[in-house]
Amino acid sequence: MAVLSNLSIDQGADYSADIVVQDANGNVANLASYTVAGQIRKSYSSTGFTNFTASITDSARGIVTIQLSNTTTNGMKAGRYLYDIEITDDGGVKTRVVEGQITINPGITQT
Repeated sequence: MAVLSNLSIDQGADYSADIVVQDANGNVANLASYTVAGQIRKSYSSTGFTNFTASITDSARGIVTIQLSNTTTNGMKAGRYLYDIEITDDGGVKTRVVEGQITINPGITQT
């Protein structure tokens, strides 16, 4: 079962967060043979989406890093979105590790 985590991101700013993936027993997962992906959508049925830049930055410690560039967040309208992050093992089995809402806070400075 995925962890629920709501995020707040400033429009026009760079965003980065680390996620520690744990197994069902609460132990840090070894992600040596995994890949990771994540998307943001306005609603569950939206066809349009924004991809996170997602990578496994420390497989032995179960650390996944998700990122959005300032160009990406600047192109998103202020408001609420949904997201999730999934890992996939080398056999193709997908597991959702975190999900929630994202609030894109409007920016003032335009450069």
